[in-house]
Amino acid sequence: MIDPPVIAILRADSATRFAEVTATLRAAGVQAVEFTLSTPGALDALRECADLGLGAGTVLTAADAARAVDAGARYLITPAVCAEVIAEGRRLGVPVYAGALTPSEILDAWTAGASMVKVFPASFGGPGYISAIRAPLPHIPLVPTGGIGVAEAKAYLDAGATAVGMGGPLVGDACVGGSLAALRERALELVEALR
Repeated sequence: MIDPPVIAILRADSATRFAEVTATLRAAGVQAVEFTLSTPGALDALRECADLGLGAGTVLTAADAARAVDAGARYLITPAVCAEVIAEGRRLGVPVYAGALTPSEILDAWTAGASMVKVFPASFGGPGYISAIRAPLPHIPLVPTGGIGVAEAKAYLDAGATAVGMGGPLVGDACVGGSLAALRERALELVEALR
């Protein structure tokens, strides 16, 4: 269970500010944070924050999964159905939130052993799409991600999502030197909206 039901996604040209951004998010109530492996230095940042129970995102291979878990990731997130990542996550005993979009991909990810399915990009169909997917697949926990604004997050939960993944609309430019105070305000607003 993700409480509050949001995963903050950190992606930048460098992970040098990930620890500060994570501390700000957590102080505002956002507990789940994903460090994307497409960010240079993400594994080092995960090691620095290993005691916080964070996740690794943009995990594309079994080797990526093993390195991320070794660095301290407590869950793995993929942008697509990456069967080898799901298998490696299961072998390592960590949850995998596999990315998918279509009903077939969502079911494939779940059947392969994903703990939750990240519906990406969520902006493709909005909350109505989540509601439509939940009708035939109510047993699959969905985490819509991609293009969800702070003001829209609650609508996805109301449509049946287990949680939402939020990058730019929540994090803004905080990872590249932007205001941590502004990030804190957005995070507080989001947490309040999701309660």
